[in-house]
Amino acid sequence: MHPYTGSGPYCYANSLAMVLGAAAPTPSVIEVLTGSPFGFELLAGRLPLFDPYGWDPDRGLDDAIGLLGWTCHRQGSDDAEQALALLRDAVKVAPVLVGPVEMGLFRHQPGMTGPIEADHFVEVLDVDADRVTFHDPQGHPYATLPTGEFLAAWRADTIGYRTTPYTMRSDFVRVREISTEEALRAALPGAVSWLRGLHDVPVPPGTVGGAAAVELLAERLVAGLDPEVHGFLAHFAIRVGARRLSDAATALAGLGLDAAATVAARQARLVGSLQYDVVAGDTASAAGTLHRLAPTYEELATALG
Repeated sequence: MHPYTGSGPYCYANSLAMVLGAAAPTPSVIEVLTGSPFGFELLAGRLPLFDPYGWDPDRGLDDAIGLLGWTCHRQGSDDAEQALALLRDAVKVAPVLVGPVEMGLFRHQPGMTGPIEADHFVEVLDVDADRVTFHDPQGHPYATLPTGEFLAAWRADTIGYRTTPYTMRSDFVRVREISTEEALRAALPGAVSWLRGLHDVPVPPGTVGGAAAVELLAERLVAGLDPEVHGFLAHFAIRVGARRLSDAATALAGLGLDAAATVAARQARLVGSLQYDVVAGDTASAAGTLHRLAPTYEELATALG
């Protein structure tokens, strides 16, 4: 195994690690506990995501928090002023995990001028009369936004999986002492269920998962992706997908599950190798890589099962 260390779009895992503090495992472990490495989907039949059919970060966070032996108070509000009051009260006790937010409305990030339908999570530290102060794991510690602008992003109207406006998690309490190894082993049945599409979760119409979705993406690459989907692959989906699988391989190897770790490491190499081909426009090579990737999800499920 060759674990990856470096930057990556692990916003919810990083934010949860910050909120849990010294008791938290690494963000890489948290990411595996969310279930994100264990599948592939074409969301609404269009957007390629290296995560399981029906999975989303909000659900993954709840799973990771429970597996680690913690509870928290998850809430939202339909009213901006009420949400702000709840947030202001909560941060007086401890930092708060906020998200999803619409990243395109986070105007402290250069180039963000409007909604881009990209979700994000942050750790809020303080709320005063005019500004919200927060750690943004996208590379901005102690970032601030005017209250109105933060609320506009936090409402997250453009995030499809959002269940309530102004979602936040506070009052984190550790109710069980669970080691990292115990948490990872407890997550394995869920990983197999994600890989085989056995979770009973709502999905957007047209969403396709697993090997069929990978093969469909290969066909569309050769036919020509629309610029938005191509950009999404090049700027986000491939790099986060490769990192998730690399982290899963490292975690599985640490549990002594060598066969499963070998499959996950092979998946990570395949997904990572897509980056150059997609950016350079070598669609035939990228499609060939996807054809080799498609059967590996069932291979991983078998190795874990």
